Amino acid sequence: MTIILKNKETLQYKNFYFKCAIGKKGLTSNKKEGDKKTPKGLFLFDKLYYRKDRLKNIKTKIKYIPIKKNMGWCDDINSEKYYNKLINTSINVKHEKLYRRSTNYDLVLPIKFNFPKTKLGKGSAIFLHLTSNYKPTAGCIAISKNDFLILLKLINSKTKIKI
Repeated sequence: MTIILKNKETLQYKNFYFKCAIGKKGLTSNKKEGDKKTPKGLFLFDKLYYRKDRLKNIKTKIKYIPIKKNMGWCDDINSEKYYNKLINTSINVKHEKLYRRSTNYDLVLPIKFNFPKTKLGKGSAIFLHLTSNYKPTAGCIAISKNDFLILLKLINSKTKIKI
């Protein structure tokens, strides 16, 4: 099954509708690093990353991994080796920290955009993640914690997202 972005503020999965936020500058078919746009297309998801210290008993058919303090996602357009990949934050490249004080990344489901063959500058760290205020994102899709937990019970490793 497929999760569908119905419009700039609604995700649909089967008969379930979830309020969401997308990139500050809308959607694009020509994603570029830092453009604040959410890429259009049909994508699979990667593994789920979650804050074990903040969430217990996650119910999902998707493989999930606890976020550790040294985990990050490389968004460095000068790093062919690590660009758009999970990294250890001790590596000297520009990155998004996954372990944060804010709760936005307590649940992170990477969208397989510009993946597995990454092109430098085409966009990285495109996630489905949490929001508490539905403010526009830097290019990700964000939903509430409650909606995310419901969605996780419904989807599996073959579920796609159509943006």
